[in-house]
Amino acid sequence: MADKIRSRYAPSPTGRMHVGNLRTALYEFLIAKHEGGDFILRIEDTDQGRFVEGATDIIFRTLESVGLKHDEGPDKDGGCGPYVQSERVKSGLYMKYAKQLVEKGEAYYCFCTKERLESLKTEVDGKEFAVYDKHCLHLSKEEVEANLAAGMPFVIRQNNPQTGTTTFHDELYGDITVDNAELDDMILIKSDGFPTYNFANVVDDHLMGITHVVRGNEYLSSSPKYNRLYDAFGWKVPVYIHCPMITDETHKKLSKRCGHSSFEDLLELGFLKDCILNFVALLGWSPEDNQEIFSLQELIEKFDYHNISKSPAVFDYQKLRWMNGEYIKKMDDTEYYEMVLPYLKKAVTRDVNFEKLAQMVKTRIEVFPDVYEMVDFIQEVPEYDVEMYAHKKMKTDAASSLEVLKELLPIFEAQEDYTNDALYATLSDYVAKKECKNGYAMWPLRVAVSGKQSTPGGATEIMEVIGKEESLNRIRKAIEKLSAV
Repeated sequence: MADKIRSRYAPSPTGRMHVGNLRTALYEFLIAKHEGGDFILRIEDTDQGRFVEGATDIIFRTLESVGLKHDEGPDKDGGCGPYVQSERVKSGLYMKYAKQLVEKGEAYYCFCTKERLESLKTEVDGKEFAVYDKHCLHLSKEEVEANLAAGMPFVIRQNNPQTGTTTFHDELYGDITVDNAELDDMILIKSDGFPTYNFANVVDDHLMGITHVVRGNEYLSSSPKYNRLYDAFGWKVPVYIHCPMITDETHKKLSKRCGHSSFEDLLELGFLKDCILNFVALLGWSPEDNQEIFSLQELIEKFDYHNISKSPAVFDYQKLRWMNGEYIKKMDDTEYYEMVLPYLKKAVTRDVNFEKLAQMVKTRIEVFPDVYEMVDFIQEVPEYDVEMYAHKKMKTDAASSLEVLKELLPIFEAQEDYTNDALYATLSDYVAKKECKNGYAMWPLRVAVSGKQSTPGGATEIMEVIGKEESLNRIRKAIEKLSAV
């Protein structure tokens, strides 16, 4: 019987969650849940210099809000919290395994000073880097013990061979072989006693029984070193899935400074969390039937990591906007109204029928801030040229529009029912008696009450939203404007 799939999301708490990190979490979750497996959350906070206060809360909040619930943790009986590496350090766990490698000759103590390490740096193509020269590997056992007894600061380095090759397998890229001469002796335990990310994640993945590891393809070059650690311990290597880079529309790596690269950035721009998750799922993966709109449950059912592309995934902002518009259209009216109302009230401070206004724009907005520009005329009619009343198709001009508005004014003054249906019925009666086309009367009325040629709703819908008093006020001002021509 095959092993149960166990995947993990292991973020570092360094700020807002980049969409690339959210994609990693989602793919790990889907791989596990598609096969009925377990999804583990592990906070990798061993690099204390990069730790950002509050970032761990952001991770929890983001995953919870999109439904990526982890299955276990050290306090499972009391609430299933995540694993936290800095807490595991206190038990001496990582140091214990690093010393095992030292005993096997797969790692060694390094006492080199900062000054000596600086002296090893070289410059190639304008970039400065250093390759450690294995100096401390050649210290005798007695020298190592004397240095340790003297309390000399040290790190523990992996002892990689300098000849031969190392081959590893990735599910997307296949077998990849590298020359061992390219593998530096990376640090496993830092001078502060904390493990490096590279070492801690290998140890933890083994101890937690992780079967599938998803990460960005920038980690392809590190995989041989990870595999050598697995081999040194005699542990089973997990399944590797290295995802393609995410780029912007100009095919440059999606930068944290672009303004919409994190989950919270997108929420602040008015995108829906379920839409964001749906969109992120398609950044490098596509189903066989080309479906684009998915619920989380549908993603669980259809996700096959073999359909992940090796080509860079383009973050198409306009496609995200379109997708969000589709999500808004399908929203429950009550939930939608609660979410759009703050935006409407920011755009319109006068007393209007916000519920009707919300419905008027629902099928026309892609993100909630779209309402600001879309409904600005509700707050106040903008200055407009009377030439706007001329419409070739509707066969209207300034003179005909003035005539229509003068005739409609007393009719609407007498009307009490200002619902859209009642207003439209009144307008239809007028059109029938005048024996003209609908547009002949609708067009001047729309311009009069909105000051625009294009609006999210028709003339009578606008009148219902702004109410009787404001509607009549705007019609009178339009008559005054046209009469002055």
